[in-house]
Amino acid sequence: MSGASAETIAFDDFLKVDIRVGTVVAAEPFAQARKPALKLHIDFGAEIGERKSSAQITEHYAPEELIGRQVLAVVNFPPRQIGPMRSEVLVLGLADDKGAIVLIGPERPVPDGARLC
Repeated sequence: MSGASAETIAFDDFLKVDIRVGTVVAAEPFAQARKPALKLHIDFGAEIGERKSSAQITEHYAPEELIGRQVLAVVNFPPRQIGPMRSEVLVLGLADDKGAIVLIGPERPVPDGARLC
């Protein structure tokens, strides 16, 4: 994605994107992915439950340091088949100056499943 501003959208369009917070409960290397990635299992609370995601975040994160960390993810995109895994949510991050992804999460604990507002 480029650094240019995106097209202007209506507030109702923004509300269609369901961004929630969840806690990483398991993480492991995803050897079958084309690019280096981790398999994440994220708990989004009782309403949504646990979901899986493939995340290309190996530059900054080891699996063991992600356990217990809260992250933001889009939970209403259709699942994507990535190799043998079905990625159910899109974990959100920002690219650093070298293009490696830095995860986005709350600055203090919030309830799993809380929606970005």
